[in-house]
Amino acid sequence: MKPATRILIVDDEEVVRLSYMRILASADCQVKAVWTWEQVDKAMEEEPFDLVLLDLRMPGMDGLEVLRELKAKWPDSEVIIITGYPTLASAKEAVSLGAYDYLTKPVGPAQVIAAANAAMLHKLWALHDDAAGKASTVQSNPIH
Repeated sequence: MKPATRILIVDDEEVVRLSYMRILASADCQVKAVWTWEQVDKAMEEEPFDLVLLDLRMPGMDGLEVLRELKAKWPDSEVIIITGYPTLASAKEAVSLGAYDYLTKPVGPAQVIAAANAAMLHKLWALHDDAAGKASTVQSNPIH
């Protein structure tokens, strides 16, 4: 049996964190929620997550700064930006920094699961391509 997909939710609004946790826990994912860069860094150091759902507007370090740090330290983790304040400039910057997707709040359960599935499929193929010619296996599970 493959381990559940590990997803880290990063949002300063508790209602958003709880909503995403409920959606993804029902999809058999291992989910943790945090709201500061320090908490993100600590959680990722303990055991890197497969996927990070990241808000842009947060107190302290903003989402684009968090994305920059995440991709520098854990380049194999996929990141989906989910923001209530979308701009073309932030979308372009997020993608250039390595975000897999950029979604606008509010997002419904089906959209969260579809985006997570797409990101995990992308990660599986990226790991598959990296492992071509090497003896390794992928340990991630698509979300159902």
